[in-house]
Amino acid sequence: MYRCEATSVEGFIQQLAVGYIARGYSFYVAGSIPEGKDPRRTDDRIIEKYGIDVSKFTRCRKNKEGIAPLQYLRFNRFFLLLAKHGEHRFFCEERGLRNIRVHPVHFAGYSVSSGKGRDGKWHASVRIERTEFRILKQCFLRMSLTASTKILAVRFAGLGFAPYAPVRDQYRILLRAVNKRRKEAGLEIITAAVLPKGRRIVRPFEQHNILNSQTQKSGLAAERLCRMEGFDDRLQER
Repeated sequence: MYRCEATSVEGFIQQLAVGYIARGYSFYVAGSIPEGKDPRRTDDRIIEKYGIDVSKFTRCRKNKEGIAPLQYLRFNRFFLLLAKHGEHRFFCEERGLRNIRVHPVHFAGYSVSSGKGRDGKWHASVRIERTEFRILKQCFLRMSLTASTKILAVRFAGLGFAPYAPVRDQYRILLRAVNKRRKEAGLEIITAAVLPKGRRIVRPFEQHNILNSQTQKSGLAAERLCRMEGFDDRLQER
């Protein structure tokens, strides 16, 4: 049975980045299933239409023959249909086709793309989406001189984005910006110990992720932070 329904934001992002993009699935179509429609019926229709439910052996064989393999992934009502290079009617029939190397997938505050590393190879990249990050930075700067170190530590810990390497870099940028202002004002700085050090591996399609997912709360973290701190005016920038 083909598994396509991620049970958490964290699992969806991991499967997309590590399971698909890192393995060469560069083309995608994104969509949202309308309210009132059964998502699982939509899953079945798409999987059957494109013959996605095949073995790894069959998928590999077809890929060697020049036929593009496809994958399908969904969380709640948001879905992605992904393909590798090759021949497939998917490329002719689907509208809104995009290349992940040029147009990142934006979902739940994340930006997921593919870029060349120092080794010259293409790698998946997961970071906080640009607008989301800008609003987060503005919120942290506004509270940097008024909130205690304890509150700021809690706010950093509560962001909840899975700490992929680019996300960790963005966390450090936030922390440096906050500490610069606090240092100039003669206030105690926040130590790097408040930032997450590594990403945990999850099972994307397991039901227990619904209760245990770290990043179930991460989507639109800027919105949650702004509302908690009374910075609703920042949300108008979305």
